[in-house]
Amino acid sequence: MPDMSASLAVTHLVPLAEEFDKNKVTPGVLGFIVFAVMALAVWALMKSMNRHMGRVDFPEAEGPENRSGDGTEASAAPGGGKKKNG
Repeated sequence: MPDMSASLAVTHLVPLAEEFDKNKVTPGVLGFIVFAVMALAVWALMKSMNRHMGRVDFPEAEGPENRSGDGTEASAAPGGGKKKNG
C-alpha cells in the first residue's frame, strides 16, 4: 500500500508543478537562507575542528622504534642537537 500513497501524492503535486513558469523559477529567499545557514554551520564546524586539533598532543614514548639506530639520539633539551657522551 505505500506505493499507492506515494503515487497519490505525486499526482496531486504534478498540477502544482505545471503552474510554475520553468524560465522564471529561482531559489528565492528560502534557498538563500538555507544556503547561508549551511555555510555558517560549515564555518562553525571548521573553527571548532581547528580549535580541537590545536589541543591534541601526542607525546612520543621513548622506545626502540623511535631511535635512529646509529648510536646517537636526539636531545630532549629545548635547544635540540645531539647528546654528548662525556
